[in-house]
Amino acid sequence: MAMKLSSTAFPGGAKVPVKYTCDGADLSPPLSWSAAPPATRSFALVCADPDAPAGTWYHWAVYDIPADMTALPEDHSPGQGGVMRDATNDFGRAGYGGPCPPRGHGTHRYAFTVYALKVDRLPLSGKPRCRDVERAAKANALDHATLIGVYAR
Repeated sequence: MAMKLSSTAFPGGAKVPVKYTCDGADLSPPLSWSAAPPATRSFALVCADPDAPAGTWYHWAVYDIPADMTALPEDHSPGQGGVMRDATNDFGRAGYGGPCPPRGHGTHRYAFTVYALKVDRLPLSGKPRCRDVERAAKANALDHATLIGVYAR
C-alpha cells in the first residue's frame, strides 16, 4: 500500500484556504500521513511552489520527525516539536511561509510532500534551507506521498 498524505483543511487539488496563506493568518495546515513502510525511522515534510516565476519556491520543511508520528497539527511552529527541526524557507525564516504568489500571476500549485526515511536524522548541520532538506530526504527516502493545494491572488 502506498503512502498517503492528507489534510482536514483541504482535499488534494483544492484551493488552500486563506487562513493558511500570506493573505490570512499564515498558519501551517494540519497534515496527516499513513501507510509508511515498516522500516521507516523518521519523516521529513517539504512544501514547495513549482510555479513560482523564478523557479521552485520553498515554503516549508520540517525534518527529523519521529517515526511514531503520523501528523503535524495546524500552526506547527519552529522548535515546537522537540527533536523535529525546521529549515529556512525562501522567505528567509525558519518555519512555515504560506502560499503567496505574485498578484495576477495565476494559480500556483503547492506541493506538500512527506518522505518516509531510512535514517533517524538527516545528515544536515547548521541552518539548512528547505531545498537542502528535500535533497537529503530524497537521498534517504523509502517512500513519499504528496498533497497538492492551489492558490491564486
